[in-house]
Amino acid sequence: MSKNLDPKCKQCRREGIKLYLKGERCYTNKCAMVKRNYAPGLHGIKGRKRLSDYGLQLREKQKSKRIYNILEKQFKNYYLKANRQKGDVGENLLSLLERRLDNTIFRLGLANSRAQARQIVNHGHILVNKRKVNIPSYLVKKNDIINLSKRSLEKNYFKQTIKSIKKEKIPKWLFLDEREIKAKVVDFPKKDDADQNIDTRLIIEYYSK
Repeated sequence: MSKNLDPKCKQCRREGIKLYLKGERCYTNKCAMVKRNYAPGLHGIKGRKRLSDYGLQLREKQKSKRIYNILEKQFKNYYLKANRQKGDVGENLLSLLERRLDNTIFRLGLANSRAQARQIVNHGHILVNKRKVNIPSYLVKKNDIINLSKRSLEKNYFKQTIKSIKKEKIPKWLFLDEREIKAKVVDFPKKDDADQNIDTRLIIEYYSK
């Protein structure tokens, strides 16, 4: 299974904004965007050039890929699937990206970053409707029940993480039962549910050429 192995801090610096790829570190003074808020490379410190319309579209597409930790082919497939669905293409695209299982685990607060959530899913810690799912790109559906395996509940990491979950940060399309440690997908995510500002209009323009 392929994944983006580029240094995470360089990805943020390239896009010029925090993508929160390293979880808690991104909220501290250790964040690269605090120390070196310019593009990586020899000429990055000289400042950013004004981008063309195509450049703006490309950067928005690249930013979105990096936020959700996916590669070009898979991202384009999400766009094509969103374009085939009824309704607004941009909202359909964000809904598909948000419904990925690794993103869902991250949004529930069971991981500090989407990369960590991906690892949790890969290692078989997650059950969907009582069946183990170890595919990060699995798309959750309305009324799906998500919980940790019994083996995982005994691990110190999850015990501590569950205690530190901030319920107010969980999006409205997910419901977490803290007593039984299980979550339910109560609705499909909307455009406003995305936790980072993504201009889907520029992405649609990029792929429409």
